[in-house]
Amino acid sequence: MPDWSYATPDHIPELLSIINPAYRGAPSRLGWTTEADFIDGKLRTDAADLDRLFNTPGAVFLQVRDAKDVICGCVYLERQDRGMYLGMLSVLPGLQNQGFGKCLLDGAEAHARKEGCSHIFMQVISLRSELIAWYERHGYAQTGEHKPFHSPTAFGIPKMPLEFVILEKAI
Repeated sequence: MPDWSYATPDHIPELLSIINPAYRGAPSRLGWTTEADFIDGKLRTDAADLDRLFNTPGAVFLQVRDAKDVICGCVYLERQDRGMYLGMLSVLPGLQNQGFGKCLLDGAEAHARKEGCSHIFMQVISLRSELIAWYERHGYAQTGEHKPFHSPTAFGIPKMPLEFVILEKAI
């Protein structure tokens, strides 16, 4: 099983090479986490956005690498009043279903405990039933909360009205 580590701002180019193809554009269709059916565009994020996230108080990125030290996945975590927010969990589409995502979830839980958080929460586009089911198999539950989907147009244009569901896990 791979192990996770903390990423640094120096890793931004590598993180972009994971996040964007995991969510958007033709490469994302090789995996099961694509948003390409719901959102037009090739970018989920860019270097300026990741730099902003790295500079958010209480925020970190975790990464997971293969045996050759090549980055295979990452996740964004941010300590908030509610608990630890988990976002942008990304694994290269061709490497999905090999344990990298589970490794990142384990790392997120370890980091959250280290930070004194008792819950991890996230928002997922409600139409992503396979992804929601994956999180539910890992102990997350829908809270019944919904939020409107807002995304800068630089990061894609929704093809239809979208909303987020909130999932949460006590740790």
